[in-house]
Amino acid sequence: MELAKMRILDLQFSVEHDPEMHILLLQLFEQKYALNKNYGSPRRTRDSAFNSIKLLKVTWYELVPSIMSNMLNPDAIFSNNEMSLSDIEIYGFDYDYTLVFYSKHLHTLIFNAARDLLVNEHRYPAEIRKYDYDPNFAIRGLHYDVHRALLMKIDAFHYIQLGTVYRGLSVVPDEEVIAMYDGSHVPLEQMSDFYGKSSQGNTMKQFMDIFSLPEMTLLSCVNEHFLKNNIDYEPVHLYKDVKDSIRDVHIKGIMYRAIEADIEKYICYAEQTRAVLAKLADHGKKMFLITNSPSSFVDKGMKFIVGKDWRDLFDVVIVQADKPNFFNDKRRPFRKVNERGVLLWDKIHKLQKGQIYKQDLTLKHGWRTGAIIPELRSEIKIMNTESYIQTMTWLQTLTGLLEHMQVHRDSDSQMILEEWKKERKDMREMNRNFFNAQFGSLFRTDENPTYFLRRLSRFADIYMASLSCLLNYELDYTFYPRRTPLQHELPPWSDQLCTGGEVRCLFVVLFHPLMRKDRRETFPCQSEETISYSLEEGKNNLFLICKRRERERMLYSEGKRN
Repeated sequence: MELAKMRILDLQFSVEHDPEMHILLLQLFEQKYALNKNYGSPRRTRDSAFNSIKLLKVTWYELVPSIMSNMLNPDAIFSNNEMSLSDIEIYGFDYDYTLVFYSKHLHTLIFNAARDLLVNEHRYPAEIRKYDYDPNFAIRGLHYDVHRALLMKIDAFHYIQLGTVYRGLSVVPDEEVIAMYDGSHVPLEQMSDFYGKSSQGNTMKQFMDIFSLPEMTLLSCVNEHFLKNNIDYEPVHLYKDVKDSIRDVHIKGIMYRAIEADIEKYICYAEQTRAVLAKLADHGKKMFLITNSPSSFVDKGMKFIVGKDWRDLFDVVIVQADKPNFFNDKRRPFRKVNERGVLLWDKIHKLQKGQIYKQDLTLKHGWRTGAIIPELRSEIKIMNTESYIQTMTWLQTLTGLLEHMQVHRDSDSQMILEEWKKERKDMREMNRNFFNAQFGSLFRTDENPTYFLRRLSRFADIYMASLSCLLNYELDYTFYPRRTPLQHELPPWSDQLCTGGEVRCLFVVLFHPLMRKDRRETFPCQSEETISYSLEEGKNNLFLICKRRERERMLYSEGKRN
């Protein structure tokens, strides 16, 4: 009988969010993989253990098609806080990377323009022009140590993810990182505060904006050039010069003029943007647009993606808002902008539909926030691939095995543990490479959420890959966040064969040849509907058991001789 023919009823789980799925018979491994000398020589025992692990891995991989039947939806909206769209009467939109998405050419434009400003205005070596923008180098959310000129990924608890620290374009060895920081933890006083503002004495800058991708790459390239050519430099000055050059690309209008001159090259036409705005307008929702960009630039872009009548869809348009100061600076009043982009002197008493305004602040009235994260769609698509599911499933399994088996201190057991540790390290690197070869996922370090995700979870009630995701929901839909268990709410890895009646899970029971034929194992199960399947290979019997939620009862199975 083939595994593909086995029916698995109501098999629903997520590889990432249900750790119970990854724990394969950990309660039994102590007897099956512990090197008990009563059952044979150490060599034979080790071989049996490794062979059984290989069988378990191969068999688990054969279940991947069933796991993949419960794919994550890249067009879904995800919730950090409970929120009903029926309570939202006013919708506000940013312009860049919310209403308008840019092509890959834009970051190359910003990189090249800032690089040329470094050469022409800051007198940097002309040789840095040999460096081109690499869209696959950096990800958002990275931190930059201004004094050490190091780019790195930090998790939600201020720990550096080793293997992701770069000096220039080269990774810094873990031992050197640990020596520099006396470990891998970055003290709070060295980082910007939780709101992204600089605090006194901080040395870490976090790059949260999509526009910061060319800035990180340019910093790394110039650092690389100085290091390769033994040029003595002050990292703080380099950081400031690159920052100023990137800023000037925007402030001096270099980026705006280039986009307006070839709008089809730089702006991705998105027909669904108008569909979203029209849907909201048809339901009587009020809308406003707020952006740091100038009026003429926004007007041309919106005409391209929405149409000449785009302003009819918005009640208020605010340009050159100077975010984030816009949200808390009370000293600047609104100013009206005419059709030619000229500021008028009229005193503003109220905001009128169809008019464009500049500056001022938002009033804090408990706004709910939705974040647009374009990278989300590509990351979910990767998570839905067979190779990713295989890797993550086995990685979690190895983690459970290591926790459970570390109590065995004999040399042979320790040898097996070292093999598993090496394999686990290799698979963690493989997992990182799925997303970005240097820094991995935007949302995760090896185990923990990234600092980027921590801030996203704090400030965004909901988040999605693009505005078009709203088309998949009615405007009275309520988003409910998933209840994620805390660490103290979960049993140890080795006890997670099943956790609570609300969890549906699959686990594998492997009978090792070292077991005596009369040995009987028991394990908790929560189902009256149990499917068992036996795969014979050598002296191993493999039983696959699919559980559905119900009251706990005890089942048992036993190995048999061929």
